[in-house]
Amino acid sequence: MRQIRGVAQHYAWGDPTAIPHILGRSADGLPWAEWWLGTHPAAPAHLDGGATLASVAGELPYLLKLLAAAEPLSLQTHPDTATAEAGFAREQAEGIELGDAHRIYRDPFAKPELLCALTPFDTLCGFRPAGDTEALLHRIGAHDLALALRHDGLRATVAGLYRGTLDPLPTITACTAQPQLAEAALVTRLDTLYPGEPSVAITLLLNRVLLQPGDAIFLGPGNLHAYLHGVGVEIMGASDNVVRGGLTRKHVDVDELLEVLRFDALPNPVVRPVEELPGRWRYPTPNQPFELWRFEVVGSMPHTARGRELLLCTSGDAGPLHHGEAAYLAPGEMVVLEGPSTVFRVSQP
Repeated sequence: MRQIRGVAQHYAWGDPTAIPHILGRSADGLPWAEWWLGTHPAAPAHLDGGATLASVAGELPYLLKLLAAAEPLSLQTHPDTATAEAGFAREQAEGIELGDAHRIYRDPFAKPELLCALTPFDTLCGFRPAGDTEALLHRIGAHDLALALRHDGLRATVAGLYRGTLDPLPTITACTAQPQLAEAALVTRLDTLYPGEPSVAITLLLNRVLLQPGDAIFLGPGNLHAYLHGVGVEIMGASDNVVRGGLTRKHVDVDELLEVLRFDALPNPVVRPVEELPGRWRYPTPNQPFELWRFEVVGSMPHTARGRELLLCTSGDAGPLHHGEAAYLAPGEMVVLEGPSTVFRVSQP
């Protein structure tokens, strides 16, 4: 087992205390948004002594993070592999620099994501079934948007809002009169941050999901989503491809967004774990480059790595791995974890 040191990302939406608390550090006044544990070249983890994780593990197909959102992240989605390959090749041929603000595809890879809540975690995730959305819009008083959804369908309604043929302001205004409805109150709050932006109204078309600790959401290709508030463990494909959909001052390419989005309803986006063995909970994510487990350790728990694995202790003292510490296990390597503690394990399936 080799202990590894992650890399902090101090994005403006980050929480100043949550990640430092997990890591056992004092808050420094900066927003700690993410703590990266992986081999991604933008922020590679290191071993004690200074060598990179990649020097012993090779390039990992996944990236493990702690994530702490004090403010909403941008509305966004991610491409599938075919779209990422085509988009990356196109932008390379066009000569768009990787650091250009208008660059979308920074690598040719998909970016599936799974987030497991450590605290109550507020999210927007996937399009709500149309009938449920129509009923909500009528309760709010956003009748014009409800009628557009019924007559034109979801894809045309979303496109109309983004392209300006549907005015979001009547919907946003209607929400101010319904502060008792959580969805309407969110619109009013977001409108103070991004006044009149179409994406503020589009949040009414999405599932509002409050995860409880231990619950997760899986974000596959084309899933429009935003993290609103909370602390969690996130595992994703090792990609930096983000197709933004608003709630941001960064570039939004509406045409590319509408090509990437999937408009199928997602009636229940919550992923609940399966207890495969006592204290060993697996989060089902079929056909992905990663597999996430949560170990609730009581007493001693021996574990042998099936492949290249990362471990992250988020609470308690797990014996060789203390609260806030992470480690790399080579294939076949064995470790005995101690409890009471919570340890997340990520590997290739």
